[in-house]
Amino acid sequence: MRAGRVVSAVDFQALADLRYRIRRFLRLRETAARSAGIEPQQYLVLLQIKGLEGRGPATISAIAERLQVRHHAAVQLVTRLTRRGLVERTRAGRDRREVVVALLPAGERLLQRLAGHSIGELTTEGPLLVASLRRLIVQSTRGGTPPRTGRGRSAR
Repeated sequence: MRAGRVVSAVDFQALADLRYRIRRFLRLRETAARSAGIEPQQYLVLLQIKGLEGRGPATISAIAERLQVRHHAAVQLVTRLTRRGLVERTRAGRDRREVVVALLPAGERLLQRLAGHSIGELTTEGPLLVASLRRLIVQSTRGGTPPRTGRGRSAR
């Protein structure tokens, strides 16, 4: 948002609707992950490992960045997935301090199943999410409510 802009009731409605749509989709994914026997963040680790293929190694640092968690939190998530036989760790070739994480066949199968459900849900939830985002963008580009002056009047 631009500095000094007063957030209007319509802005708040658009923001609230967008957050609702995002949260609804995420809750559905969290429920699906738990039903499959893993925690939602573990599903996200599997997804990021697969999503990083062809872009670079799925290092602990890369996973932490993609999940927006601290390095030690990513290590803990990967450790749990390793114990379940879903991923494996290997040392990087050049820098032996760096750990690369790869999906094992069981992790690949689980991810395929969960991601398939995600894609399916996006066919119904996606258009609603996009509509909410579009509404917010349109509202913000219109300028919303002008900034207020010291006497309660708008600056326009």
